Amino acid sequence: MTGAGAIAALAIAAGCSSNNASGEHQMSHTSAPATASASGTTAPSSEAHNDADVMFAQHMIPHHQQAIEMSDMVLGKQGIDPRVTELANQIKAAQGPEIQKMQGWLTQWGNPAMPSMSAGNMPGHDMPGMPGMPNMSGAPGMSGMMSEADMTALQNAQGVEASKLFLTQMIAHHEGAITMAQNEIKDGQYPAAVELAKAIVTTQQKEIDTMKGMLTTL
Repeated sequence: MTGAGAIAALAIAAGCSSNNASGEHQMSHTSAPATASASGTTAPSSEAHNDADVMFAQHMIPHHQQAIEMSDMVLGKQGIDPRVTELANQIKAAQGPEIQKMQGWLTQWGNPAMPSMSAGNMPGHDMPGMPGMPNMSGAPGMSGMMSEADMTALQNAQGVEASKLFLTQMIAHHEGAITMAQNEIKDGQYPAAVELAKAIVTTQQKEIDTMKGMLTTL
């Protein structure tokens, strides 16, 4: 009896040990997927953007390009007031990098940039006649854009007349940019785009005030 009892006891002990080991194995096996799942949810996601952000970049790029073109025109002339020359260089230095930044966003978002304004607004080029390219000067959301006639007038102006015309046109151009930037601040979602829009409002309003002061002394 004693031997049989000992054998039974060993069998029970072995069974408990087997069950316990099996339970531990099962617990450690089921815990692995939970860890993997948790780690999977920590993957970083890109910052969200919306249609307002896309429109802001697509419209502001050609708007900036035209401002640079206008600046190049006045910088190529003789007899321009040194303050106007300094302002034109300042506009180019600020808006060139901003164009690159916005083009980078559009590439990142998988959206095309709007066509360059350079050829479209130079005399002898007819942007409205080019397939798929609307007249940007009257496009919705493109506030303050100069027409081809405006650009021709600036190209032909000389001396003090050119300085005054550049300032007058650039004030209107900047006011349009501020309107576009304010729309982005109100409706945009992409943080960097909203931040740029705020910078445009601040910088270009200061330049408007400076240009209005210049006009009174030319």
